[in-house]
Amino acid sequence: MKLNIDGLLVYFPYEYIYPEQYSYMLELKRSIDAKGHCVLEMPSGTGKTITLLALIAAYMEAKPHIISKLIYCSRTVPEIEKVMEELKVLREYITTETGTEPHLVGLALSSRKNLCIHPEVSLERDGRVVDGKCYSMTVSHVRERRQHDDSVETCGYFEEFETHGKDTPLPPGVYSLDDLRTFGRQKRHCPYFLARYSITHANIIVYSYHYLLDPKIADMVSKELQRQSVVVFDEAHNIDNVCIEAMSVNISRRTLDRSHSSIDSIQASLTKIKETDATRLRGEYQRLVEGLRDASIARATDIHLANPVLPDEVLEEAVPGNIRTAEHFVAFMRRFVEYLK
Repeated sequence: MKLNIDGLLVYFPYEYIYPEQYSYMLELKRSIDAKGHCVLEMPSGTGKTITLLALIAAYMEAKPHIISKLIYCSRTVPEIEKVMEELKVLREYITTETGTEPHLVGLALSSRKNLCIHPEVSLERDGRVVDGKCYSMTVSHVRERRQHDDSVETCGYFEEFETHGKDTPLPPGVYSLDDLRTFGRQKRHCPYFLARYSITHANIIVYSYHYLLDPKIADMVSKELQRQSVVVFDEAHNIDNVCIEAMSVNISRRTLDRSHSSIDSIQASLTKIKETDATRLRGEYQRLVEGLRDASIARATDIHLANPVLPDEVLEEAVPGNIRTAEHFVAFMRRFVEYLK
């Protein structure tokens, strides 16, 4: 059915609309017109998702200079897939009503574990294992070694995407996680990096809260999204917990014990080096500081998550005065580990 929502033509892909859905669209349009924020609530099972998608898709079509992108944040993979199914229904309805396919790219983005199609890595069930194996085959220094040593293993899907995948953007359509995996197998392109690359071109992006709220992830994935974007948080009462989780770090007793052993090893090495070459000691420490600084500009293909223990100023430029020498640094870390214990 076609609806006139305060002067905006909206295609709604069902034969009946609840009064709550109509009111929802009206309030949502007024909020977008005012370029403000809004909190909307509807009872469960009354079609919030399709109502929101229909209104914002119509607004993007009518006023692309005001809204160029919809960023839809959800909690779980099943909820992301549900949004993509509703978006497919809407796109098919618009095509039927207008006789032309809308120039719309809808894209779901999830973790490597949910998008990997590598024949061995994709069999893993632990996301951290998948991330680690992906990193070991796509990180820059491994790919450089591959150029001189054919025995070094890299990911053919990633290499093919890097070579040819960026030449042509995704065709118009709605791409769920399954669709991305299928497209990746057909083109021999890595679905994860394809999705990462394509979010700048997509009109509608559906992904997890963490891709926008977690600064470690958002800095890699979402920092270049347009300002003319509408951001929607589904089930927004979960935002507090997601933010707390994103800014927290879990440290086990085993990690602290291993850290203590590592500090002892470093101390022993420093003592040995100091006895033989004080100049070399200063060079080793300087390389340590440079390594921390260089981590902040790691390549996009490298897994770089900001360390919640070290502040940004250490990673970027400033070095606190009490750890300007290697001995003071080790002493500081030893006291810090003991404090955590």
